[in-house]
Amino acid sequence: KKSNEIKALPELLELLEIKGCLVTIDAMGCQKSIAKKIVGKEADYLLAVKANHKRLLSQIEDVLLPEVARQASDGLLFNKADYQKNREEFRCCAVSHNVSGLSETTHWEGVKTVGVIVSYRKEKGKLSNELCYRYYISSANLTAEELARGARQHWQIENGLHWRLDVGFKEDECRIRREGAAPVFAGLRHIAFNQLKAEKSFSKGMPAKQKKAMRSTAYLEKVLNA
Repeated sequence: KKSNEIKALPELLELLEIKGCLVTIDAMGCQKSIAKKIVGKEADYLLAVKANHKRLLSQIEDVLLPEVARQASDGLLFNKADYQKNREEFRCCAVSHNVSGLSETTHWEGVKTVGVIVSYRKEKGKLSNELCYRYYISSANLTAEELARGARQHWQIENGLHWRLDVGFKEDECRIRREGAAPVFAGLRHIAFNQLKAEKSFSKGMPAKQKKAMRSTAYLEKVLNA
């Protein structure tokens, strides 16, 4: 209550054992104090940079956009493609470890890498007319492939958990609000989600697994013992 991500993140980081980890945070958490806290706990950060740090963003653009063009012409640009139903996404990534000319990075704890991911989508056969540019700073010495993988994995909590809870368990539609009932039911949903995910003999989506567990006692036992 009466808080936000910027205030809550340092407290959360204090509770977590993150030594040796790469901590990824979106632009809201791109704060000098948070970067310092992560490095102080013997971990590395990968932070998204947007217009909330205009001068830093401008300097990174000046360095990386020519680098994208150069690596593309030399055939060295790291590329990745994802193919899903009715949607294709193409991404390329470039990094620079020469941050000595970026005066704004001196205000950030231990910056070693700046990077950009350029992407475009093709949905239902229609190609997007715009390229999407996402910029990052990191205290780790990352290759283009490592930065791209770290940025991609950042969204797994959204795509792999929140979205499934909303679609499969209709969490956002739940109107349970009385006293402490909401967090109790949230905990039960997480337990059910983990058990269903751990059961591998039926390789279907979460809603299909739920229906099968409802209709088959034998399969329900498999889920509970997963």
